Amino acid sequence: MKFILSILVVSSFICVNNSKESTYVELYKNSIDQFYKDQKFVRDNIKNLRKSDTLSLKNTIAEIHRLRLDLKGIDIWLRYFEPVEYKKINGPLPIEWEVEVFEKFEKPYRRVGSGLSLAENYLLQGNTNQDSLIYLLDNSILATRKYLSDSLMNEISKPENFILANRHFLLNLASIYTTGFECPDRELVIYELSHMLKSTLTIYNAFNISYPEYHISENYIKLFQETINFVRNSRMNFENFNHFEFIGRYTNPLFKLNQEFIRKYVATSISYNEYTFNNETNSIFDKYLYDGQDMLGVFRNLKDSAILEKIADLGKQLFYDPIFSANNKRACASCHKPNYYFTDTTLKTNFQYNGKDHLIRNTPSLVNVESSHLLMLDGKHFSMSNQINDVIGNPIELNSSAKIILKKILSCKDYNAKLNTLASYTKSSTPEFAHVISALTYFIGSFSHNYAEFDSLINDNISTNTSIVKGFNLFMGKAQCGTCHYVPRFSGVKSPFISNEFEVIGVPNDTTFKTISTDLGRFNVFPVEETKNSFRTPTLRNVEFTKPYMHNGVFHSLEQVMDFYKQGGGSGKGLIVEHQTLSKDSLNINASEINDIIFFLKSLSERLKFVEAPLNLPSSRMKGLNFRKVGGEY
Repeated sequence: MKFILSILVVSSFICVNNSKESTYVELYKNSIDQFYKDQKFVRDNIKNLRKSDTLSLKNTIAEIHRLRLDLKGIDIWLRYFEPVEYKKINGPLPIEWEVEVFEKFEKPYRRVGSGLSLAENYLLQGNTNQDSLIYLLDNSILATRKYLSDSLMNEISKPENFILANRHFLLNLASIYTTGFECPDRELVIYELSHMLKSTLTIYNAFNISYPEYHISENYIKLFQETINFVRNSRMNFENFNHFEFIGRYTNPLFKLNQEFIRKYVATSISYNEYTFNNETNSIFDKYLYDGQDMLGVFRNLKDSAILEKIADLGKQLFYDPIFSANNKRACASCHKPNYYFTDTTLKTNFQYNGKDHLIRNTPSLVNVESSHLLMLDGKHFSMSNQINDVIGNPIELNSSAKIILKKILSCKDYNAKLNTLASYTKSSTPEFAHVISALTYFIGSFSHNYAEFDSLINDNISTNTSIVKGFNLFMGKAQCGTCHYVPRFSGVKSPFISNEFEVIGVPNDTTFKTISTDLGRFNVFPVEETKNSFRTPTLRNVEFTKPYMHNGVFHSLEQVMDFYKQGGGSGKGLIVEHQTLSKDSLNINASEINDIIFFLKSLSERLKFVEAPLNLPSSRMKGLNFRKVGGEY
């Protein structure tokens, strides 16, 4: 088989093409077309694959590996410009329920996976049914042709779009390209990365020839070449790859330079990939990198720091005030205790409204809630205001209503005066419940912008703390944690930061591991087979202080959590778990390596300044309200 790998195609093209203006666009067209032809070649070969022929099977896997190299050479374009079609070419799961834009705009839909990763996994499992393999490749081939449509070619020809695509590429360098997230053979992860980088450098050079007014700087090209050399010198060893140095010394500085390009060239796009990004940030680990929630609500247009301070102060008072519950005994702080990282480490699951029974889920931390697009562990809500309203009206939580609460709050002279003043800033004649909710969410959001020791170390590429570096490298590599908890939030939100991922890991009811948790998770929101027992992947920031762990609080230490993952989750423990997305194979990590991973996880603890609870609560003209206790009674 004659494969023309992307890097050879693009290099030779630059040498013979005489039109500078068309170099970059023609490079794109030729590369896509070659990938299309190569896929058809493999598809035709599969038709002749004999089930009993071991050599044919190995040859087919080798051909798919070469196709993956072709794909990696043009990944910078494919993944950004048509992410839906990309998953048909290199989808990680047979069935997914996802959405490509904010879920408040579009509900998740069933997407049948196809492409190279699934085809290879299929073959590795010993399956050689030609029809199934051809189906996986046919979908990939059809998707590839769409990259040559007139409408997309128009977007490709806009130089500012490539600068934006490059940002997405760099963020993926930091988060998924080195983790084995979508590469079935881990021994090939760094080899594919090396090929990808060399091919991308050729694309950069073609871009600079065609668009000198948008040129990628010499400093960037030099650093990118050093990145290529670093990967080459790693000897293609996945288990020993230094993710910390790769990100801290190379990827993050490249990201900073690209952000400068975006600002310099005023690069803008109508693509939904760009909805959340903040162009003013210079680090992947900047907590303002993207916005997941509108925490200011009706106060979003206010910029005056003094006014914002008043809003936060009111939010703090309301957070501790049990006036939100029907019996005036339950406050937000009853479950989300500020001095416990806004969770409750004293209970597996907190009390219900009746003060006797318990809720079915562990109290999630509210720290960094701003970085999630979907809230609750089942992703039920896409905004904090929706979540708060749901908790308020839930008969087993606060058992109240917005109308009743607003009436009680406005009966307090202090609250009434503050809300009237703040409402006037929003051109509202009277306070509304939205003002109350917005003050609460702004206060909560103020705890989303703190940094951890790890942020400082990787931003400055300081690798002297060997346990943190070892732990991070294990996390991203051998232990496979980074394939679900993505850099930089270490959660299920990955670039371009427009959605949350859910996983099925088979959490047990208790530590006897006899039965799986009866909580169906995401299925309660979207009742389809693939969502049973799936939960939103939460952030691991501050995980040191947010025990107990899992949605039901079943584990009480990080050591227990690591042992569960090490043994392959619920399936690895012998439970029947349908559609488990976590590999059921045991991880080959020892006790020392687990200690290093936990040491790294502790370096994600953020420097949080805890707030002091108010000394008292505002009095009310309603006599029955004047016995409220700060923080509630239970």
